[in-house]
Amino acid sequence: MFLVGLTGGIASGKSSVIHVFQQLGCAVVDVDAIARHVVQPGYPAHRRIVEAFGTEVLLENGNINRKVLGDLIFNEPARRRLLNTITHPEIRKEMMKETFKYFLRGYRYVILDIPLLFETRKLLKYMKHTVVVYCDQDTQLARLMRRNGLSREDAEARIKAQLPLKDKVRMAHHVLDNSGEWSLTKRQVILLHGELERSFEYLPLRLGVLTGLAGIAGLLYLLTRYLLPSP
Repeated sequence: MFLVGLTGGIASGKSSVIHVFQQLGCAVVDVDAIARHVVQPGYPAHRRIVEAFGTEVLLENGNINRKVLGDLIFNEPARRRLLNTITHPEIRKEMMKETFKYFLRGYRYVILDIPLLFETRKLLKYMKHTVVVYCDQDTQLARLMRRNGLSREDAEARIKAQLPLKDKVRMAHHVLDNSGEWSLTKRQVILLHGELERSFEYLPLRLGVLTGLAGIAGLLYLLTRYLLPSP
């Protein structure tokens, strides 16, 4: 099994592309959903966040107030790094758990939906392939204004706050151009899925794991024969 990192930009159509992959039966791990999950009450990251930032970051029901926490770290690089040291290890652990479940179920590849894949670069080394959902800037701007009811100025500010899609395109292995008709984008997704499914890049890891398991089974058999008395 190999990992495919998928990213995009605001209003580029990443969520719609992910939905098509899921319809095709692909395994998808949503890193944003994991990030929200690991900071729920009762989890270690929740307790450490409260210890580090105080109860002011809590809602009345005990959940983390993401807006308040975001405002606290927005212009504070040191506090942002502190939050990352709390949440990132927990996120990686959950990602590994979900990915391993898909491995056991025999999937050839797993898509990791990672909005900040190229911004943080933390997970790039684990990705066999990277995919960017792209659209041209005028299309992105128009979609964002229509979807969120924003003024042109506000929409432009949100787009400029992210790494430009054209920069992500230069770093990606695959680009899904969602600038035009949705039917054309969907066809690109189907073709990419077929290419990844036909790839044999999953074999080395799967064979390595199976060989390791066979070795362990053989060792356990020999130990049993040695330790248990003969009839």
